[in-house]
Amino acid sequence: MILYPAIDLKDGQAVRLVRGEMDQATVFSDDPAAQAMDFVDAGCEWLHLVDLNGAFAGEPVNAAPVEAILKACKVPTQLGGGIRDMATIERWLEKGLQRVILGTVAVENPDLVRKAAKAFPGHVAVGIDARNGMVATKGWAQETNVDITDLARSFEDAGVAAIIYTDINRDGAMQGPNIDATAALARAVSIPVIASGGVSSLDDLIALRDCGAGLNGAISGRALYDGALDLVEALKVLKNA
Repeated sequence: MILYPAIDLKDGQAVRLVRGEMDQATVFSDDPAAQAMDFVDAGCEWLHLVDLNGAFAGEPVNAAPVEAILKACKVPTQLGGGIRDMATIERWLEKGLQRVILGTVAVENPDLVRKAAKAFPGHVAVGIDARNGMVATKGWAQETNVDITDLARSFEDAGVAAIIYTDINRDGAMQGPNIDATAALARAVSIPVIASGGVSSLDDLIALRDCGAGLNGAISGRALYDGALDLVEALKVLKNA
């Protein structure tokens, strides 16, 4: 299972939110590229980036720090937030991004997801962010009546690289991930699932790892910044599993 250190970008800084609330942002670094290099130096194999401002604006806002990270770090990187048209997808991939994450458009324009996945095989993931089993869009600000499993299953024949599932109520709260819902989603679809939201300890990672083959990744942010989860130790445990 791959551990993805998360760098959430707000106003050019690396921050973490609590349950997606923009007014509850804690700044962890004024230099996101340096923070990314710290993760790389510790041995991470991937980076997970989120343009928080972009998720609300519907277009990229933190392009400068993302580009600085891509220039500084030579590990594959995935990015979500404000990516809602083919031109933006193509532009990011041309700049060296390994994978784009499509969230809001997966609900509002699923044909774009299918078109992008076909045009860029292996480089498109679907981000499913949910409260109480229902998908939320536009930076988690707009709730829908779309079921997470139904949405994920609708892309099984699209060729997307992964489903990134975030339980919003757990995100940044340091209360552990929603193991049951994540495992259920991984069992329900053939697309690899990456867990996000609440991963705050080594025990959380082990519990997710033991969910089975359908779950092949986990994202952690605040726990790495706070020191509750030691990245080097976590990577070692996952590698030796």
